[in-house]
Amino acid sequence: MVTGLRQRISDWIFRARIPEIPPAVLTQRRIFILPTRHGYTFAFILLLLLLASMNYQLSLGYLLAFLLASMGGIAMLHTFRNLARLSISPGRTEPVFAGDTAHFRLVLNNFSLPRYSVAVRRKDAEPEFADIGHGTSATVEIPVAADRRGLLRCGRLEIFTHYPLGLFHAWSYVDFGSCCLIYPRPDPAAGALPLDATTGGEGTTLIPGDDEFNMLRVYRPGDSPRQIAWKALARGKELLAKEFVSAASSELWLDWERFPGLGTEDRLSRLTWWVLEADRLGLEYGLKIPGKSLPPARGDAHRLACLEALALHGNPDAP
Repeated sequence: MVTGLRQRISDWIFRARIPEIPPAVLTQRRIFILPTRHGYTFAFILLLLLLASMNYQLSLGYLLAFLLASMGGIAMLHTFRNLARLSISPGRTEPVFAGDTAHFRLVLNNFSLPRYSVAVRRKDAEPEFADIGHGTSATVEIPVAADRRGLLRCGRLEIFTHYPLGLFHAWSYVDFGSCCLIYPRPDPAAGALPLDATTGGEGTTLIPGDDEFNMLRVYRPGDSPRQIAWKALARGKELLAKEFVSAASSELWLDWERFPGLGTEDRLSRLTWWVLEADRLGLEYGLKIPGKSLPPARGDAHRLACLEALALHGNPDAP
């Protein structure tokens, strides 16, 4: 009930522009504070103590009641001060594949006294805590499950603290409109690269295949028995496996139409696997999907552009 009350109060008062322009400074008008369950229990006990002292005329009871009430007031001040003037900025969020965990980063900058047990959380998620020394900053990572491809929005984040006694809950909100790009999950069922889908580009590249012997390497579990170098084993050497390669044109197209009969998500997952494989082998490759075509190229920038196109396919409003 208390948590719901805090949520309604903050929803009613919180009028920050979304997305906010960083950095966001937690001023007095942005910080809310209410007692916790322990705080209400503490106040109830103080009331009982005060009533008992009044009924039995206990001078020491009055002294204890007012002393504890003063301590509660000081605790409330320190709880509020633990957030006041804290400067908050968004950190870099790295793209991940569907099924992994995205990590939204929030940078907390402290230009005043040390702060302890400052927590950050998304709605209904477990909080992440940080201590921030004077003149330093702390980076808090908020893990979020990336269930499907596309853009994963962080949403509004709550920054709160119960320091020092846990009697009060001081909190505020920030929302920078942070997003994380979620790539389709690679599907190994895509199989080998479509080496027949080449354009006759200059040069060739050696890739794993069955045409020519390349070298002996250490045996890996799952290698075919016909790959085992039995002669080397008979000479007393360790268990080795033969590796063969094929020559392929260094330029190929990864085409949506190579997977007829499959659904959209299955096609995207298999194309993602091909993009990663072509990049690993150093091939020059292009990508064709409905509504978008990326010309053949190679390198990290091209790989990221292809993965981004696959992640945002069917989402024309994505930034």
